Amino acid sequence: MRIASLAHANSIKPGRESRAFPSNTLSRLDPGQGARQFSAKFQGKLVHHYQVLISFIFRQALRALWRNKLRSFLTLLGIIMGVASFICVVGIGSAGSSRVQEQLDKLGDNMIWIEAGSRKSNGVRAGTRGIRTLVMEDVHAITEQVPLVKLVSPNVDGHIQVVYGNTNWGTQYRGVTPEYQQIRRWDLHSGDMFTAEDVNGSALVCVIGQTVIDNLFGNEDPIGKTIRVNTLPCKVIGAMERKGISATGQDQDDFVLMPYTTVQKKITGTFWLDDIYCSAISQAAIPEAQRQVTSLLRERHHLSAGDDDDFNIRSPEELIRAQLATAQAFTFLLAGTASLSLLVGGIGIMNIMLVSVTERTREIGVRLAVGATDHAVRLQFLSEAVVISVLGGILGVLTGLLGAAALQNTLHWEIQITQTVALIGCLFSVAMGVFFGYYPANKAAQLNPIEALRYE
Repeated sequence: MRIASLAHANSIKPGRESRAFPSNTLSRLDPGQGARQFSAKFQGKLVHHYQVLISFIFRQALRALWRNKLRSFLTLLGIIMGVASFICVVGIGSAGSSRVQEQLDKLGDNMIWIEAGSRKSNGVRAGTRGIRTLVMEDVHAITEQVPLVKLVSPNVDGHIQVVYGNTNWGTQYRGVTPEYQQIRRWDLHSGDMFTAEDVNGSALVCVIGQTVIDNLFGNEDPIGKTIRVNTLPCKVIGAMERKGISATGQDQDDFVLMPYTTVQKKITGTFWLDDIYCSAISQAAIPEAQRQVTSLLRERHHLSAGDDDDFNIRSPEELIRAQLATAQAFTFLLAGTASLSLLVGGIGIMNIMLVSVTERTREIGVRLAVGATDHAVRLQFLSEAVVISVLGGILGVLTGLLGAAALQNTLHWEIQITQTVALIGCLFSVAMGVFFGYYPANKAAQLNPIEALRYE
């Protein structure tokens, strides 16, 4: 028979071979492509299998929880209140931090404030601005010799009466340079800022704040109008954006900005300065810039080693940043306190799951006896804890949003809730469910089937 088979094989003609396996078909066969198709099909079936398994597990978990509706609801309520309180409390703290950050942004661009100080004379020391020690030469020296300072503006200020038509208003004048706008990070609402040419020519022009506009012009456009500053007719060429009340309770919009040369020559009749405003190149450079400015001014004012400074140098940003750090720490403290309620909710989950394991001991024994693995039993009870925490997290986020809206509408509290805060609250709830649900689930998986079946 072997000889016959060989003879039959030898009798096959080449033409028949080519018809059975065409050359172009052989060239299209790609072992790698077949393997990729098989892998993709296998992965698709595996994903579908796990989707069906997870869906089945969660359906079983919901049925188990539904059998004890009241107990499940009370446990769910603890998670809901925990997540809702976490969201509301963090939202209140975040709003406070945002307000402090807003004040910091409005304060200025890494601002350093140099104020005329005082010297001790015969044991008596006058207060701030007790003597006139700051002059324009100090401004020029800081600009040229302190590289950590990028912008400098002199300041001459005081109280003055302004008049437009039949209306007058008592406000504060400030004699500055155009750099003042950048140092204070103050945008124009309309019009333009006066220029260096206006400063050099002591021009009778001014830029006013929104409080002055409200009290002098009302709804009228002030740009191009002429007001009397004391006895000087000044043309309004610009209006600043509104900044509101400062951290110290002062109205930041009640002022008239003028070229400092105009103020010195035509209002005060003096050559000294009340303040010098500086802008450091960065927030980190402020302390070193302060040291360099202090050293320079002491040298210029001929102060010996034992003499006190005849000026005061401050960085208002330090105070605001300290307030911001305090607000942020307070927010974290509130969040930690609210998290305790989530911890209590997690303990509630563990409590209900332990009771559930005790009540369903015979059921667990039957499952283990018919072939269920420890992993399957553990997964079943853990899924029930996860379902409670997921539902509690979702409903807690919704309750927190509704509670925040109610507080805003009734008590007019400012609350700032972000998606990140809501997501953290929901994920923390799930984490509590997994953490506190694992011990009861593991206890159920480790039951002895024989002892479980005998349990009454």
